[in-house]
Amino acid sequence: MAEQFDVVVIGAGPAGYHAAIRAAQLGLKTACIDAALGKDGKPALGGTCLRVGCIPSKALLDSSRQFWNMGHIFGDHGISFKDAKMDVEAMVGRKDKIVKQFTGGIAMLFKANKVAAYYGFGELQPGNVVKVTQHDGEVVELKGTNVIIAAGSDSIELPFAKFDGETIVDNVGGLDFTEVPARLAVIGAGVIGLELGSVWKRLGAEVTILEALPTFLAAADAEVGKVAAKEFKKQGLDIRLGAKVSKAEVTGKGKKKEVALTYTDAEGEKSLVVDKLLVAVGRRAATKGLLAEGTGVKVNERGQIEVDEHCHTGVNGVWAVGDCVRGPMLAHKGFEEGIAVAELIAGLPGHVNMDTIPWVIYTEPELAWVGKTEEQLKAEGIPYKAGSFPFAANGRAVAMIEPAGFVKVLAHAETDRILGMHLVGANVSELVHEGVLTMEFSGSADDLARICHAHPSLSEVVHDAAMAVSKRAIHKAN
Repeated sequence: MAEQFDVVVIGAGPAGYHAAIRAAQLGLKTACIDAALGKDGKPALGGTCLRVGCIPSKALLDSSRQFWNMGHIFGDHGISFKDAKMDVEAMVGRKDKIVKQFTGGIAMLFKANKVAAYYGFGELQPGNVVKVTQHDGEVVELKGTNVIIAAGSDSIELPFAKFDGETIVDNVGGLDFTEVPARLAVIGAGVIGLELGSVWKRLGAEVTILEALPTFLAAADAEVGKVAAKEFKKQGLDIRLGAKVSKAEVTGKGKKKEVALTYTDAEGEKSLVVDKLLVAVGRRAATKGLLAEGTGVKVNERGQIEVDEHCHTGVNGVWAVGDCVRGPMLAHKGFEEGIAVAELIAGLPGHVNMDTIPWVIYTEPELAWVGKTEEQLKAEGIPYKAGSFPFAANGRAVAMIEPAGFVKVLAHAETDRILGMHLVGANVSELVHEGVLTMEFSGSADDLARICHAHPSLSEVVHDAAMAVSKRAIHKAN
């Protein structure tokens, strides 16, 4: 006999655990199922984000940034040192400790909110029954008045470059190298490729990033991409565009293993030999084996579960959120969808504004944006005006020795309503939210320009960019 719940959530990643906790807060009897195990073989909640994605990558990015700064910035501050070394084992150990802290934190939140946790693989059956095959082999069935599918996503594997967890890796392996590879190739110049490529470059690896598209960061504003590419080149990242890889062959044994790559660019066929290969060509919805016959839930050609604007599947009581549905595969997008669905189930308003979801790449400098790019506005025929301001003219950025980049504000030419904000520079992962907040309240560039910003602060660059929209920036020639 299946145990009855008001809400059964499949997946305890960002979308799933937010949905489960919010549902429980609203007084709904809630269960959450997750199959992931940590390095110690024990259940580890939090999904890709907490275990092998957002959080651990930021730990390594911060560690490697400290090391890089010692050799490239500290001297300008008057700080001297000799023979700095990086203990990779200690760095990865710190990362693992942080992961354990946060995955354990989700378990504590489940307990505090009375969310029943089940550890194993969940499969949706007809009639809103979820069959859970637990890690010990025992099978239990849960019946939910509502079922929220939050199965997440998996790394895309290339047919000619199968993951072996050692020489050819995805983001999981890219976070766990035991030593700095002398030569690292990355297929894909997206978020994962740029962030992990940056980590190992800072620590001394020779990093080559092969991107099949002819344009660098095609999803970002073109000006942001141009400035970012220039800064990455200064750092020694070798980014090759229009490079389509067709072969990856592992040769040698033990520490002498190498990967021989074959790729084609505008000049013809080329080869590259490296010690490690990171494949970062994107992710796909993790829906394989998730749905039994007869559920009525539809899956599109990309493996994503089809939902409406409220994340409902069209099957009574069945919802889907996060990476396994349409929209950007971003943890914070999943957060908001999970909470919105829990509130809709409870009879409250629930909504996610896809137009104001911020994007961030945590390289050095950071890249961030929200809303439309200039290229999108031109293509859509929307009249706009732009204002930008460089970090090089900001006292705080110069004092930090981080003057690279700028902030650009795009506003409607007639109404002055902000349509987008694009940033590249220090701490822009935090600054982008000025744009998000202003856009959420349908604010104008003038609204942002008239808000007092602390001096000296990096946020003044946002202020000056907003003022530049109407050609009244004080610290630059208009």
